[in-house]
Amino acid sequence: MPKAIKSITNPKLSINILSDEEVLQIHQATLHTIESVGVRFPSQKALSLWREFGAQVDPGTQIVKVNSDIIESALKNAPPAYVLGARTREQACPLDGNHVFLATDGCGVEVIDINTGKRRPSCLQDVADIARVADGTEEIGFHWVALSAQDKPAETRGLHEIRAVWQNSTKHIQTESIYSEAEAHVAVEMASAVAGSAQALREQPVLSIMQCTASPLGQDGGSIEAALIAAEAGIPIGFMTMTANLTTGPATLAGNLVVGNAEVLTALALIQLAYPGVPIFYAAAQTASDLRTGAYTGGGPEDFLYGAATNRLANFYNVPLSMGAFATGAKEPNWQAGLENSLSAFMACVSMSDMLLGAGFLHGSRIWSYAQMMLDCEIFSIIHKMMAGIEVNDETLALDTIASAGPGGNFLTQAHTLKHMRELFLPKFMDRRPYNTWEEKGDDARTWALDRARQTLENHFPEPLDPKLDAALEEMILGLEGNTEHTQRA
Repeated sequence: MPKAIKSITNPKLSINILSDEEVLQIHQATLHTIESVGVRFPSQKALSLWREFGAQVDPGTQIVKVNSDIIESALKNAPPAYVLGARTREQACPLDGNHVFLATDGCGVEVIDINTGKRRPSCLQDVADIARVADGTEEIGFHWVALSAQDKPAETRGLHEIRAVWQNSTKHIQTESIYSEAEAHVAVEMASAVAGSAQALREQPVLSIMQCTASPLGQDGGSIEAALIAAEAGIPIGFMTMTANLTTGPATLAGNLVVGNAEVLTALALIQLAYPGVPIFYAAAQTASDLRTGAYTGGGPEDFLYGAATNRLANFYNVPLSMGAFATGAKEPNWQAGLENSLSAFMACVSMSDMLLGAGFLHGSRIWSYAQMMLDCEIFSIIHKMMAGIEVNDETLALDTIASAGPGGNFLTQAHTLKHMRELFLPKFMDRRPYNTWEEKGDDARTWALDRARQTLENHFPEPLDPKLDAALEEMILGLEGNTEHTQRA
């Protein structure tokens, strides 16, 4: 049986980090920026589309300035809710504003080897191994392709990665590694084969694609063109801004939100203008640059505030949100990782981000750690319990049980206790042992988390792909590699 998925549903906690008036101010500032400053689209296909839809296009600078009415009208075509399909329908993820699904982080370039503990460059086998561990972990709702398959050709690397995940999991895949039209065409063909047909892919998309913007106020041409190909097939498309205070965005948080919002809105609007009604999502992982070095921080109070604020913006535009959280700047699973990942995940969850990205990475999304992945899942489980709040009714008030135990009594022997005891949170990795036992054993949560990952990798084997389907996927990838080699020789 496929592994069940844990998601946050029907929460009793909520937060509004921005008032309705403040959201509107950011929106209006964003439209002003798009119309007067513009966003760069280094793609002739995108520029032609923008010109067709009435935007002001400068072919020399490739900067597009768009009237606010065009942006707002386009975004109204976007579906407010849809489902991320999976190989197993029971593991599909409804993006309806009432669920939060956790995913692994991606797409890093280094991994702490699960056996040696040494840091090394990532390869395709790592992608497959992480997918299998994630498939066997209930907190992981869907996959972000975690690591780069650096042992595969750059022009087809993203395709090898999604095939490796499908080989090792029945859950939904979201990739951020499809960067060209040619690769997108093959990705669509592969996803259609896995779903069963092109129509089945539209109804239950087993693949979604996230693209990064090029901050500040820019897009990546290949990513935009790949997104248009995927959108034509009905595959959900999102764009992630990673603007950082001081470097790729203003020092102020509101200003940074405006820059990132302009990037995301122009990309999403173009997709809706080209293919009205196709599923889209807002994606964000904004942060602050370190005041001492200018480096990406991967944690801090600004990240936590962005996690809640961006969801308010996505709600304003009535589209799902894929929010970057976790992704601590810590170099190992330690107090910093726990602090940053707990607060970033909590702020994103309490504002009900539909998709929560980031489990498993250290050093600001650079280094994969199996132990950190498991500890991040524990954090998500704690938040999952907190978000459920406190249920108050005749059964939970337990008046008969209180009377039965009476003053000085014991609740351990009560039938009510046996009935409800498993509703209490039971951690996998939090250390609740007696002090003397802890002192004698000398192990800790990191040890237990790594052991859990190893056990899952050794013992969990999801339903494999049909051999004929798997061979067909491989043939599709090799076909693109052959065409690329022929083009390069020519």
